[in-house]
Amino acid sequence: MISRLATAALAALLLLICSATPTHSQALDPASADALATTLRMLADPAARGRIIATDPTAAEVDRQVQGMAGSSALDLTRNSNGDPRAMSEALDRAKSDPAGFAAMLRPETLERLRALSIKISDAQR
Repeated sequence: MISRLATAALAALLLLICSATPTHSQALDPASADALATTLRMLADPAARGRIIATDPTAAEVDRQVQGMAGSSALDLTRNSNGDPRAMSEALDRAKSDPAGFAAMLRPETLERLRALSIKISDAQR
């Protein structure tokens, strides 16, 4: 059961990551480059994130929507890799060959949300 759950969780996570990742490299215009730099600084500094959310209604709304989808501001993969994208990528690569090991690093609440998501996806495909 854990293996199936871990496989479903990995599939759901990879689906989310792949759908949000462009398939080809693009050059950023100056405004996008500035937005990316600001976002990366904000991710590295939770206090800055809090200030932006507190002062920008659009950011607060986006944060509310993300919290609704993710269920937590401290996602397990991000937390366990200290926010290092390379470490996150390596963890996902390891998860391909060891889904049970990947599932073991997740909190029970996260596993339950992933289980519910995998059931929802499975039911929608019928």
